[in-house]
Amino acid sequence: MSVAGLRRAARESVSGLPREFWWLWTSTLVNRLGGFVATFMALYLTLDRGYSASYAGLVASLHGLGGVISSLGAGVMTDRLGRRPTLLVAQASTAVSVALLGFVRDPLAIAAVAFLVGMASNASRPAVQAMMADIVRPEDRIRAFSLNYWAINLGFAISSMAAGFIAEFSYLAGFLIEAGMTLVCAIVVFVKLPESRPAKVTGTAAEAEPAISLGTVLRDGRFMGVVGLSFLIAVIFQQGSVGLPVAMGEAGFTPADYGMAIAVNGVLIVVLQIPVTRFIEHRDPKRLLVVSSLLAGYGFGLTAFAGSVGVFALTVCVWTLAEIVNAPTQTGLVVRLSPVHGRGRYQGMYTMSWAVASLVAPVMSGLVIDRYGAEWLWGLCAVIGTVAAVGYGALMRRLPAEETVSPETPAPAKPEVSAA
Repeated sequence: MSVAGLRRAARESVSGLPREFWWLWTSTLVNRLGGFVATFMALYLTLDRGYSASYAGLVASLHGLGGVISSLGAGVMTDRLGRRPTLLVAQASTAVSVALLGFVRDPLAIAAVAFLVGMASNASRPAVQAMMADIVRPEDRIRAFSLNYWAINLGFAISSMAAGFIAEFSYLAGFLIEAGMTLVCAIVVFVKLPESRPAKVTGTAAEAEPAISLGTVLRDGRFMGVVGLSFLIAVIFQQGSVGLPVAMGEAGFTPADYGMAIAVNGVLIVVLQIPVTRFIEHRDPKRLLVVSSLLAGYGFGLTAFAGSVGVFALTVCVWTLAEIVNAPTQTGLVVRLSPVHGRGRYQGMYTMSWAVASLVAPVMSGLVIDRYGAEWLWGLCAVIGTVAAVGYGALMRRLPAEETVSPETPAPAKPEVSAA
């Protein structure tokens, strides 16, 4: 492709999205650029503080448990209080709790604050996704979610590299830098992002509009099916950070070997996310989710035959392509199945599926590898991917049409007071 063609493709990838989206995108990027703590937490606890690996694992689990609990609560807050207040509370709380984590020394205090960090940091996700769905036209949502996912991975790639250098200088500096950058995100939200929650219908039309509660979400069979399938896919993708390093270590490979193999994941997402999204943007989501599920499952399944770093990297390429296709498509599907005034709760339930997977995947991979061997883990991933593909094919036979909007992006609705 010529330089002019590349410029035109880049321009088309980012054109037509509202200004509010780009401020939200900027907030996401800044937040991920400062995401140091998750990268070096285990090293901080074991090397700097002298705690055992078991204690480090417990702290990580409590961090994940906090995310599970906050997913649903943040979803309710997003619908009742609004997207902007939820984002402000989540990011300000994250900044305070991360800074506090750098100063506490007692084991019980560290575990408790890590739990709070998990709750606060995960609480912003339903609000971000709901706000994005509010301000972006339906036909542009896949592209918007893809650009946001690209920002997440670009920020994570840079922060992961920076975390090592910062940790050599001072672990406390890493905590404080993350707290500061998260506070910057809160300031961006406060200054640049108006509330986007759609105004509720009043009058006779309001009587026909059913109230949305968590019970409504749980009774939505099709959506809960998508949540269950999302959980299966998340369990597969989690193996890149929990099962793969353990399996490579047991096979005699070094941490540097694992680092080289897994680095392919971040590089490919940064390089391919936008062009691949341009290719899939207007294609059938059912096919995309079926194909991505199979690629994820069998991409990890191929790991059973890997005997060198190059082959491990090749398997990473396969399931990374699945990740690139799955992430924006699945997020777009969640929005498509969500009632307008229940987007926060629906996004919270979807977010929870990934949080629960982050708790289940480490236990599953450890048990399977210890009892049966890594080959069985990779075979199980292939089976789970196949089940997910069949599930998506069955659930999406009669997918509801997306709502239609005028070509002009509607102005964000004024905040409204909702009953707690």
